[in-house]
Amino acid sequence: MHYRRFGKTNLWLSVFSLGTMRCLAGESDADQTIQHAIANGINHLETARSYGKSEPYLGNILKKLPVPREQLTITTKLPPTPDPQVMDQWIDESLERLQLDYLDCLAIHGINTWEHLTWVESPRGCMQAIQDALAEGRIRHLGFSTHAPLEIILAAIQTNLFEFINLHYYYVFQRHAPAVELAHQKDMGVFIISPADKGGRFYTPPAKLVELCYPFSPLELNYRFLLSDRRITTLSVGPANPQELDAPLAVADQDDSLTSQEIEVFSRLKTQAETALGTERCSQCYQCLPCPEMINIPEVLRLRNLAVAYDMTDYGTYRYGMFENAGHWFAGVKGNRCTSCGDCLPRCPEQLDIPGLLADTHQRLNGSPRRRLWG
Repeated sequence: MHYRRFGKTNLWLSVFSLGTMRCLAGESDADQTIQHAIANGINHLETARSYGKSEPYLGNILKKLPVPREQLTITTKLPPTPDPQVMDQWIDESLERLQLDYLDCLAIHGINTWEHLTWVESPRGCMQAIQDALAEGRIRHLGFSTHAPLEIILAAIQTNLFEFINLHYYYVFQRHAPAVELAHQKDMGVFIISPADKGGRFYTPPAKLVELCYPFSPLELNYRFLLSDRRITTLSVGPANPQELDAPLAVADQDDSLTSQEIEVFSRLKTQAETALGTERCSQCYQCLPCPEMINIPEVLRLRNLAVAYDMTDYGTYRYGMFENAGHWFAGVKGNRCTSCGDCLPRCPEQLDIPGLLADTHQRLNGSPRRRLWG
């Protein structure tokens, strides 16, 4: 297992962190999974108030772990609120459930809208309680997690309130590269959310993607893409059982630099996308926004790119089904809401038939509605 400095926190974290959102079948399963992770060098355990019984499970398990508390970094996440008294109560409740005297790290969970950021920046908002908790030692380091548009993420980083950030960034989603760079410039720790699942469902890849990535697995390549970037500290893995740790542990001690063979595969993937999509390829420039109907056009067309280029239809259906069902965690409406108003057309540098591509995406990917598991 390799370890990296988590920005200005000066904590040294394993390059994989154990997220506990899916360790919920029972405390015995959670115990086995956490014990296996720690035995293999993972030293960062991450949970959230909203993850069902995760906090109390973790609290019970921490008491019987074979390593000293000081050798572990424990993070929990609490949602933004305009009420400092509510935040203070939540901090105490999390500490009680985790059976801890202090949290190594607290992340404000889901700064996803401008309103959330306003709550955080307000001198009379939740930061008042957090600053008190930091001064008292109940919390040692503060960060935030986000599913927001890039502009909000950059603004949150620029507040200089935070020591680390949890965000989405993957080989197939590089929109947040400027946020990774700005966080690095601010000496913030960078924690990547769910690279195996939300990053592409790479644990169940389609046959075409497997063939394109050979001799590597798609999951391995995504991990390697991220860990070759030294600005990134750690990647979240959310196993439901010990066996699901096998894939990340297999790459946890590899050298940082990509091999020539890995670079060749990434080049192959790029060529495949360009060839398969041709003149219908969305370049993800985001110039088509804002949409009067609130369609997240670039994200809809990114999912189409992946389905057409790599047969990632299962992943596309999974993510597309979140539209209109996950609130601010996955904002926007489905492509069939397009009225062909034409507002986006003159702004598209590729001169794409955006209404037609939105309709095509909806036909390809509109499966059963999905809901976010936890808030």
